[in-house]
Amino acid sequence: MSPPMKLFKNQKYQELKQECIKDGRLFCDPTFLPENDSLFYNRLLPGKVVWKRPQDICDDPRLIVGNISNHQLIQGRLGHKPMVSAFSCLAVHESHWTKTIPNYKEQEWGPQKLDKYAGIFRFRFWHFGEWTEVVIDDLLPTINGDLVFSFSSSMNEFWNALLEKAYAKLLGCYEALDGLTTSDIIVDFTGTLAETVDMHKGRYTELVEEKYKLFGELYKTFTKGGLICCSIESPNQEEQEVETDWGLMKGHNYTMTDIRKLRLGERLVEVFSAEKLYMVRLRNPLGRQEWSGPWSEISEEWQQLTATDRKNLGLVMSDDGEFWMSLEDFCRNFHELYVCRNVNNPIFGRKELESMVGCWTVDDDPLMNRSGGCYNNRDTFLQNPQYIFTVPEDGHKVIMSLQQKDQRTYRRMGRPDNYIIGFELFKVEINRKFRLHHLYIQERAGTSTYIDTRTVFLSKYLKKGNYVLVPTMFQHGRTSEFLLRIYSEVPVQLRELTLDMPKMSCWNLARGYPKVVTQITVHSAEGLEKKYANETVNPYLVIKCGKEEVRSPVQKNTVHAIFDTQAIFYRRTTDIPIVVQVWNSRKLCDQFLGQVILDADPNDCRDLKSLYLRKKGGPTAKVKQGHISFKVISSDDLTEL
Repeated sequence: MSPPMKLFKNQKYQELKQECIKDGRLFCDPTFLPENDSLFYNRLLPGKVVWKRPQDICDDPRLIVGNISNHQLIQGRLGHKPMVSAFSCLAVHESHWTKTIPNYKEQEWGPQKLDKYAGIFRFRFWHFGEWTEVVIDDLLPTINGDLVFSFSSSMNEFWNALLEKAYAKLLGCYEALDGLTTSDIIVDFTGTLAETVDMHKGRYTELVEEKYKLFGELYKTFTKGGLICCSIESPNQEEQEVETDWGLMKGHNYTMTDIRKLRLGERLVEVFSAEKLYMVRLRNPLGRQEWSGPWSEISEEWQQLTATDRKNLGLVMSDDGEFWMSLEDFCRNFHELYVCRNVNNPIFGRKELESMVGCWTVDDDPLMNRSGGCYNNRDTFLQNPQYIFTVPEDGHKVIMSLQQKDQRTYRRMGRPDNYIIGFELFKVEINRKFRLHHLYIQERAGTSTYIDTRTVFLSKYLKKGNYVLVPTMFQHGRTSEFLLRIYSEVPVQLRELTLDMPKMSCWNLARGYPKVVTQITVHSAEGLEKKYANETVNPYLVIKCGKEEVRSPVQKNTVHAIFDTQAIFYRRTTDIPIVVQVWNSRKLCDQFLGQVILDADPNDCRDLKSLYLRKKGGPTAKVKQGHISFKVISSDDLTEL
């Protein structure tokens, strides 16, 4: 089932089109008039701007001429370079551009369709978590007959100019496109999830294993319909668009149009001294300044391949401006990758993306306030919204993205485009159900950058367990909406923590409402019992409080196990102890290795402790081999932990 479609300005394309055809007139959009306010916020364009329809600009205008990806795209006098890069990326996968330009054949015009042409078009954008349809007329700004913003090298093709106009309308005006990054625009065109990869930090030219790991991720992303572009940094404005020694341009985005892992036949193994080739194909959206190194168009590598070899290997180029590079040269020459993962469709019914819309709000009651500022504001930080998710297995990559609601529509009122935002990630108790109030034992598992961009992200390989993500603005006491998205190849069950403590109910009043909250972290279990020298011991923990219990992951083949397992319990009384048991995981029947029993009174010391394991029974049961190190904190204030 397709996601629901929101109509921008509540304009219905088919109704408006039929009205125009019936009246024999061309559509003029009353919500985005051909005037200066549609171009800029508070300034005038030097020179006389005339808004013209495509048929007044050229003969035989078309929405798309031939193959959408085959033509160079030009920035225009006042165009935006990231827009051109995003157009080029969009054209790589038909599944994306046909969603952004719906029913493009029906919208197409030509001599045989003049009686059905009404000068009206529609485009669709992924706008803050919702697919939104934007209707526009075909009036485009020109100076001296030339388009002011982007256009195609095929002078009668207008899809990108019209798409740019629709996007400008969505954001408020053409000037609102300033400051957007290529990945911002791609996300709005496609609904993909963007991640920026720093090639220097990844050290992909030095670390061979990491290089091939990167290739695997890029290959998987591309084959699943993701979009990838890359750039070479320029240290200053003077070096923007300066050509490198190998023919590439600094400060310029290139689009990945193919990626291949090639197994070579016997003859080619001898030629290239390798059994496999790892190759990427890139496109310069401007169609010039191509790569001149190995595997460039006239390089000796191509001379070693026959036409049949090229066809069999799939090493073909379909566009002017396209070129192949080896993985090694790709990692060596490019500095940043923008990886936009296609997350719109569940894989085999499994949800790879979780998302939630939230809000930073201000309230005089600290328990209701949800705008606590960044981690530096220790007294108020945990007043921010909190979200918990579960990583079910070790070693999975999780990409977390926080997007603030675009403020560009308020720019005329003098507001900044974006607030400084970021988020913190904490590994928390296995059984946490309520909000964090103090950070006594939680591990700070990660932090995003704090910056005034629309979106910040963090990509990490996480261990199995529960994690609380706290989205923040840098300053406390401000209000705004945000969109949180988490991508993983395993389901993570994202949910918001809204309650501060257990609810009062007839059930828990009858059995006794909790009076004490206890956090416990079991750091390690060491010196565990082995019946014989070559026995395999696979220890795990069971932590109990009354009828509630949690279980740690199994540690493989060790008598000195590091757990760092956390649990939290809400207890009716300290007469209900905390029991920590150590077990040995075995095929037929697990083996009990020992336990400790803790009163965990609020007055007890909160420092790290170590106790010997004992047999089952009370606190005075016989001592067994091994001991555990742990930290326990109890409080009679249910909102302290």
